[in-house]
Amino acid sequence: MDQEKVIVIDFGGQYNQLVARRVRECNVYCEIYSYRTDLEQIKAMNPKGIILTGGPNSCYGVDSPTYRKELFELGIPVLGLCYGAQLMMHVLGGTVEKAPVREYGKTEVTVDVKSPLFKDVLEKTLCWMSHNDYISKAAPGFEIVAHTKDCPVAAAENRDENLYIIQFHPEVLHTEEGTKILYNFVRNICGCRGTWRMDSFVENSIREIREKVGDGKVLCALSGGVDSSVAAVILAKAIGSQLTCVFVDHGLLRKNEGDEVEAVFGTQGIYELNFIRVNAQERFYNKLSGITEPEMKRKIIGEEFIRVFEEEAKKIGAVDFLVQGTIYPDVVESGLGGESAVIKSHHNVGGLPDYVDFKEIIEPLRNLFKDEVRKAGLELGLPENLVFRQPFPGPGLGIRIIGEVTANKVRIVQDADAIFREEVVNAGLSQDIGQYFAALTNMRSVGVMGDERTYDYAVALRAVNTVDFMTADAAEIPFEVMQKVMGRIINEVKGVNRVFYDLTSKPPGTIEFE
Repeated sequence: MDQEKVIVIDFGGQYNQLVARRVRECNVYCEIYSYRTDLEQIKAMNPKGIILTGGPNSCYGVDSPTYRKELFELGIPVLGLCYGAQLMMHVLGGTVEKAPVREYGKTEVTVDVKSPLFKDVLEKTLCWMSHNDYISKAAPGFEIVAHTKDCPVAAAENRDENLYIIQFHPEVLHTEEGTKILYNFVRNICGCRGTWRMDSFVENSIREIREKVGDGKVLCALSGGVDSSVAAVILAKAIGSQLTCVFVDHGLLRKNEGDEVEAVFGTQGIYELNFIRVNAQERFYNKLSGITEPEMKRKIIGEEFIRVFEEEAKKIGAVDFLVQGTIYPDVVESGLGGESAVIKSHHNVGGLPDYVDFKEIIEPLRNLFKDEVRKAGLELGLPENLVFRQPFPGPGLGIRIIGEVTANKVRIVQDADAIFREEVVNAGLSQDIGQYFAALTNMRSVGVMGDERTYDYAVALRAVNTVDFMTADAAEIPFEVMQKVMGRIINEVKGVNRVFYDLTSKPPGTIEFE
């Protein structure tokens, strides 16, 4: 892996992953660390630049997240965003206080001074503001370079010390020239060469895995989704017959998906993998019986996955490594990669349970965002229909079924989901929507079908537009398409008499329906 990188120091902002993602779009590798990370550890990383994120606190609060003044004396370029900007000013002698007028949403920013941070940016540009406090006085040595109607210090710089602050969020798409501003920082101010590319990542990963594994045996958890498929092929190219892929059909996959996975990766597939399919549907249904809380369902499914792998490892003999398709958002959302609160647990994040006999986990995609995983898949020669497959959570339909999971509920959501996906494809919308699926609510209500009253379930349809899967808005699907989907589900799926469409954005909701 190229060692040139920029680090993001997270102060609890909701866009921490998005900042790192935008930096990577500039072909610069970027990682997220908590503000609790020791200064010596940061120095040891030798970053080319440092970005301080936003956060929900007031920087002058007694217990608010902060950082040592020495961070700004390392000679490394630092960019503060929103809370990060206010914190830099506060620590270096500026004044931050409650704003007379809170700014939220799209705001016109006027650039007053020619700054390397705003190179090729329009004099008046629309940016996304979200702050209750404001910088009323810049720190000594800083020049104010931009303002808004209600914010006198929208951006400032100390060019001699390579310190820059902006009050708005350049990482969100609402800031029209935000990517350009971040590019100016990481490529021009930090001097990064822009060598973070998928072809080099794939080559380096294969080489590193080959060196790490040596003559050891490896067991790969293959779900058939994008992440585990890309991970499996990287390993296959690195170590060939030393790899055994175990596909656990937990009965919570999409309709016919188990057979489709086996067709691609099994003995008749195009990849030379040692492939084992474990049909464990009843085992998982029994474990989930009576369980309704989504986090508990996640943990149960994850534990059973590990136990199945342990059993298979014993059957095939000594296994030294376990491969999992963990990706970077999994790491961050599990509380291991930044400061933001744990959003959800992942059965493939956080190390091995004590009872597992593997030496170590290999996670070749741990540092990649979802769209980067897809690029890696294309570099590896995976077929496009697999690379651009709809995202699917590790716990599968277990978290797309509200309440207790039963075989009948799985059948209902599989059939409804298949209809929805088929009609989206038929309407030519599949490439325009980031993710779409059906989920089963736990609500039952009275309906009328023919001359009979029914008391059946309601299906919820979810479809979102998203660039990075960290923020999302409900997709605007033509009404006639939704009507067709609704009609088919109610007529063809036994046990359903209502169909809803989920309009919730992320945030405040998640993309998944649980």
